[in-house]
Amino acid sequence: MKAELKIIIYQSLTTFYLLLITIYTMNREQLFNQIKTKRSFLCVGLDTDILKIPDFLKTTGDPVFAFNKEIIDATHDLCVAYKPNMAFYESQGVKGWEALEKTVNYIRQKDKNIFIIADAKRGDIGNTSNLYARAFFDYMDFDAVTVAPYMGEDSVKPFMTYPEKWVILLALTSNKGAFDFQFLKDEKSGDLLFESVLKTSQNWGDANNMMYVVGATKAEKLEDIRKIIPDHFLLVPGIGAQGGSLEEVARYGMNDHCGMLVNSSRQIIYASNGKDFAEKARNEAMNLQVDMEELLLEAELL
Repeated sequence: MKAELKIIIYQSLTTFYLLLITIYTMNREQLFNQIKTKRSFLCVGLDTDILKIPDFLKTTGDPVFAFNKEIIDATHDLCVAYKPNMAFYESQGVKGWEALEKTVNYIRQKDKNIFIIADAKRGDIGNTSNLYARAFFDYMDFDAVTVAPYMGEDSVKPFMTYPEKWVILLALTSNKGAFDFQFLKDEKSGDLLFESVLKTSQNWGDANNMMYVVGATKAEKLEDIRKIIPDHFLLVPGIGAQGGSLEEVARYGMNDHCGMLVNSSRQIIYASNGKDFAEKARNEAMNLQVDMEELLLEAELL
C-alpha cells in the first residue's frame, strides 16, 4: 500500500512539474508580443564574474545570486530576455550551479514572461546532447540553449524534442576568431561556412523553434543572412563593450516580428562597481530600451 501511495505521489508531482514547464514556455508570437509590450528587444547577459562584482556583496552567503537579484530587480521591466553564460557559473563549482538555479527561479518569480537563455554552446553526439537538453529544459527550466552545430544534425535534434523550447545555433559569432573558420568558402557551392550552417539547418527546425547567433560586429552581413533566413529570430551579441552598432543591426536584421534579441552584458551589469551598481545598470538598460523603442517605431512594429 505504501509503495502504491509513493507511486501516486510521484506521478502527481511529475504531472505538476510538467504543467509548470508548459506554463513557462514561450512561442514566437508570445515573444513578439513581449517585445511590443515592453517596447524593447533587449537581452541582458548575466555574465556574473565573482572577481568583478562589488566588494560589499562578497560577504553575503551567495554573492553571485545577490548580484544577479539586484540586476534583475533593476532591469526586468526594460528587457525581454536574460542570458546567463554558463562559464561564469560552472567556474564556481557547486556554488555556481546553485546560484544559477536560484537566478532562473527568481526571474520566473519576477516576471514569468521573460525569455531565459542558457548560453551554454553545447553540442555533442546524440545521447550526450540529450542529457544536456534534459539539464537545461527539464531541470533548469530555460526557454532556450545555445548550441554549436558543427557535429551535425544528430547533435542538435535532442534539444528540439521539447515543445516550444528553442535551439539557438551559432552561425556568425562576434569574436575575432570567427574569421578562422566561419568565412571559409566552399568552392563547389560558393557558400561561406556560416552560410552553409544556415542553409543546412533549415532541415532540422523552423522559425518556431530555432534561432541563430549573429554577432553585432558583423552587422554588414545581416542583409545577406536575412535572404537565407528571413523569418527567424536572431540572438545578437556584441553591442556596447564589443563595439557593435544597434542602429546598423536593426537596419539590416529586423523583420516583421522584430526578429532580434540584442544582448548587452558588460555595458549593463558592470556599469558601476559601487553600491549604486544596480541603479547604473538600470540607466544603461534604459538607454538601450529607449533607442530600441525608436527603432521599433521607425519599423512600424508598435
